[in-house]
Amino acid sequence: MSDYDDMDETPQPTGELALQTIAMPIATNADGDVFAGWLMSQMDLGGSVVAQDIAHGRVTTVATGSMVFLRPVPKGCQVRCYVDILEVGRSSIKTLVEVWLKSSFSDELMKVTEGEFVYVAIDENGRTRPIEV
Repeated sequence: MSDYDDMDETPQPTGELALQTIAMPIATNADGDVFAGWLMSQMDLGGSVVAQDIAHGRVTTVATGSMVFLRPVPKGCQVRCYVDILEVGRSSIKTLVEVWLKSSFSDELMKVTEGEFVYVAIDENGRTRPIEV
């Protein structure tokens, strides 16, 4: 048996489903595909939901990693953001956010992109605070 026999032939999302929405026409270009900026904002929202739960309060985005978009996202698709926690520091939370889409015509999930998002816990004055465990 080779190492490849254990590989998943149908990739699946990793992490927690943190956000699910529908790509609406207002977020699309003239060809009906969503703008990358809209998709990144959905990723940031999904990542922040999980980061807020870990930080038990307010967080702010301090960094994002590079992304490669594997396919266009047409209007009407379900856009799903899955979040995996990579690291929790004294005041920061590093996440990996994957975006998968599902068309209304199929049950198949297709990966669109992934990216690292880093959040910092902040207090009511916007200052960095430690994460209480």
